[in-house]
Amino acid sequence: MSSPLASAAGPIALVAGLAFAAVDVARLLAADRSLDRIEMMRQTPFVVTNALYWAVFIGLVLALVSVYFRSAGRTGGLGAVGFCFALVGTLDMAGNMWFDGFAGPWIADVAPGAILAGGSGMLAVGGLSSYVLFALGWIVFGITGWRSRMFPAWAGVAFVVAGVLGYNAGLPPYGIPIGLTMAALGWWILRGSSPRQPASA
Repeated sequence: MSSPLASAAGPIALVAGLAFAAVDVARLLAADRSLDRIEMMRQTPFVVTNALYWAVFIGLVLALVSVYFRSAGRTGGLGAVGFCFALVGTLDMAGNMWFDGFAGPWIADVAPGAILAGGSGMLAVGGLSSYVLFALGWIVFGITGWRSRMFPAWAGVAFVVAGVLGYNAGLPPYGIPIGLTMAALGWWILRGSSPRQPASA
C-alpha cells in the first residue's frame, strides 16, 4: 500500500520503539519503592513519566499502522488479522495507561482510599481486558506477521516473547521488549529490506 505512513515505516518504527523503551526505563527509575503507593503516585517524576508512557503508546500505534500499511497489499487476510489484534490490544492498554497517567494522580490527591481499595467490578474487568488483549494482540501479530511475510521470523519470535512479557506492560520494565522489538524492525526496514510474498498455507 503506497502512503506516506507506509513509506516512513522504518523511521517511525525505529523512533517510536526507542521512545517507548526509553520511557519505560524512565518509569522504572522514577518509581521510588521506599515510599508507600500513594506518596509515590504524588511524586513529580512518577507523574510525568506515567503521562509520557501514555504518549508513547500513540507512537506505538502509529508504528504498528505504518508497518502494516507497508505490506498490506501482500499479506492478505492473515496480515490483517494480526494487525487488528495488535491494534485493539494496544488501544485498550493505552486507555488503561491514560487512566494511570492522568486520572491516577488526581485520585491519589482527592480520594486516596479509592487507590488503596483496589479495583473491583467493571473497573477490574476493564483493567484485566487491557492486559490480556495487549499480550494476545502482540502474540498474534508476531505469529501472523511472520507467516504472512510482513517481517522475518526473528521479528515474529521477538513480538511473541514481547507479547507474553507485555501482559505486565502496565508496570516497568515489561514494556521495554515491545519497544525494542519495534525499533529493531524499524532498523531492518531502514536497511532496505522489502516485504516478501506470503508463505503458502
